[in-house]
Amino acid sequence: MREQGGERADAGRTADGGARRPGPLAPLAADTPADAEKRRGVRRMKAFAAGLLATVAVVFALATWAETAGAGPWAGYVAAAAEAGMVGALADWFAVTALFRRPLGLPIPHTAIIPTKKDQLGVSLGEFVGENFLHGDVVRQRLRAIGISGRLGAWLARPEHADRVTAELAAALRGALAVLRDADVRAVVGEAVTRRANAQEIAPGLGKLLERIVAEGGHRKAVDVVCARAHDWLLTHGASVVDAVETGAPGWTPRFVDRRVGERVYRELLRFVREIRDMPEHPARGALDRFLADFAGDLQSDTDTRARVERLKAETLGRGEVQDLIGSAWGAVRAMLVAAAEDDGSELRRRARAAILSLGHRLAAADGRLREKADGWVEGAAVYVVTTYRAEVTALITDTVASWDAEHTSRKIEAHIGRDLQFIRVNGTVVGALAGLGIYAIAHALGA
Repeated sequence: MREQGGERADAGRTADGGARRPGPLAPLAADTPADAEKRRGVRRMKAFAAGLLATVAVVFALATWAETAGAGPWAGYVAAAAEAGMVGALADWFAVTALFRRPLGLPIPHTAIIPTKKDQLGVSLGEFVGENFLHGDVVRQRLRAIGISGRLGAWLARPEHADRVTAELAAALRGALAVLRDADVRAVVGEAVTRRANAQEIAPGLGKLLERIVAEGGHRKAVDVVCARAHDWLLTHGASVVDAVETGAPGWTPRFVDRRVGERVYRELLRFVREIRDMPEHPARGALDRFLADFAGDLQSDTDTRARVERLKAETLGRGEVQDLIGSAWGAVRAMLVAAAEDDGSELRRRARAAILSLGHRLAAADGRLREKADGWVEGAAVYVVTTYRAEVTALITDTVASWDAEHTSRKIEAHIGRDLQFIRVNGTVVGALAGLGIYAIAHALGA
């Protein structure tokens, strides 16, 4: 038992001598009806092997008696063959039994190998898998031999498979959107937009944009619309303009004078707006062009103007209603995505299906560059995963085996391979008998 404990202690350490973290306690699977049937088969083979041993023992006893009684030379040959058969049967019985338990319960060294060496076997199994299966070259060669991109392309090129993939992607999208909390997403979106806006100065970009618009005359249509609307508004609300002038006049002026002044101001204002609307070369339009051009230059080069724009940007983004507006955009996007994912005829699903079919046809076609690139991506990803997490995979094997009960593990393994092992006993009996017969015959011949 000291030997067993030492082996388990060694198995609980890594190759460099450091303590290995305990693995997950994964109990060995419970016995199934198939396991019970295998155990019955093992018992039948044990009985057959034991019966064969008993048979050669009886034959040996009878042949020895016959030889003593003077039955003839044949009795010696039979006795030698039976004796060697018993030796072979006993030796193989001891070897097979020593794998799973101590023969006759005796504390013979190097017996009960599986129960006592279980943890070391788990470590060896983990190392074997890591070195021979979880190796970058092995994985790369295997994937290259399979030709994943070609097979995947042929599969995706079929319309029914493209429909299935599209439906699965839509279901995954709906599930992801259902899991995400709207409040969290709004907060993330708002914070990301605000951080991005604060990180980059907008005045130079606005200046370049405004400069281009003025140079191309794109602002003139906006001026036309404003002038037309202002003229229409003045025609409809002339009395309001006159009343506003009267209300702002000094109290000591006569009322009729205030009325005349208001009407004059209204007429001049209406005339001015009409002239701007109808005269593309009006001086006011030219003044506006010059103002916008100068303002575009200040946005790009004037320090004070750029600083004022940045302060205005920060104040605007800091307002609660602006943050609510930014966050509410997620709700609209989410509703749009959910509706598109649930609708079989939506543009999103049609485009996704068309893209999947196109990808399948391109991968399935004789486009060597695309297939080679796709295979390279798959191989690179697989090799990265294997090489990065090989230690975790081998540790999973080692720790899982270490967590199994030794006796249960021994019974489980014996149920699966015990029947074949019993054939070793049968073969040992037969081969031993033949070898004994041959040796006796050679020795008898030489002695003669």
